Amino acid sequence: MAVQITSARELMELCAERQQNLAEVVAAYAAFRSSTTVEAVRERMRDSLAVMRASVERGRSDGGHLSRLISGYGRLFAQAEQEGRLLGGPLFKKSLLYSLSVSQCNASLGRIVACPTAGSCGVVPGALLAAAEELESSDEAIIDALLVMGGVGVVSASQGPISGAEGGCQAECGVASAMAAGAVVYLAGGSPEQVFAAASLALQSHLGLVCDPVASLVEVPCVTRNASSAAVALAAANMALAGIPCVVPYDEVVGAMKAIGRALPESLRETSMGGLAATPTGRRLAREMREKYRL
Repeated sequence: MAVQITSARELMELCAERQQNLAEVVAAYAAFRSSTTVEAVRERMRDSLAVMRASVERGRSDGGHLSRLISGYGRLFAQAEQEGRLLGGPLFKKSLLYSLSVSQCNASLGRIVACPTAGSCGVVPGALLAAAEELESSDEAIIDALLVMGGVGVVSASQGPISGAEGGCQAECGVASAMAAGAVVYLAGGSPEQVFAAASLALQSHLGLVCDPVASLVEVPCVTRNASSAAVALAAANMALAGIPCVVPYDEVVGAMKAIGRALPESLRETSMGGLAATPTGRRLAREMREKYRL
């Protein structure tokens, strides 16, 4: 059966019409779009989960020998945690560790899952894998949550940009945070309405965020920004689970993001011409990278 998803409202209506949960509807949509089976879709998600876990492990032990501006952020954070130098509970600290590690893996040319982009690859694993451990979730439950994550992504891409070049970092880390928040809520047993309330709250917190990579590398501020966005996702998920309303529906927030992206100057959309990239330190680092690596 043909399944089309273009908005959060439409996706929630499909759940009611088909008497299926969000994961089932998204799986049916993916199977239809890919001319395959739901079982094959779930198997792809299982593969993605394995890659996410592997990227955490690689990144947390990576000393940064292949990255250029950063060096072993995941390893530094893990060491600080082992030495008891950090604040916060296990969920919060794990989310930061996992997101930093995956982003470090990406900066070191490792294999990651782009969700929705490579530059924002640490957000979903950071929030979702940490939450899954907290909830002691099964792999099948995590796969369901990943499908819901994908559903939020489909809705976002259908209505707005998901690249920094088009919409700024709000369209990358912001959308990734929304995807992660929705997935965490679903994993925790939340309703479809709560899933998209969490997504809305997360994206609202990123509106206006610019894309300003120093030296045109996906490292500064990208890696630490991934960790911050994972933390926002968990905050949004908890607020939605508590029943705090998003007020502005997710579809409208995506529309606002799109309008803001159009209003952003080119210098703040992945060109490294403005923001942090244009600071004295940013310019110095760019010059050093050009001289060292002949960029």
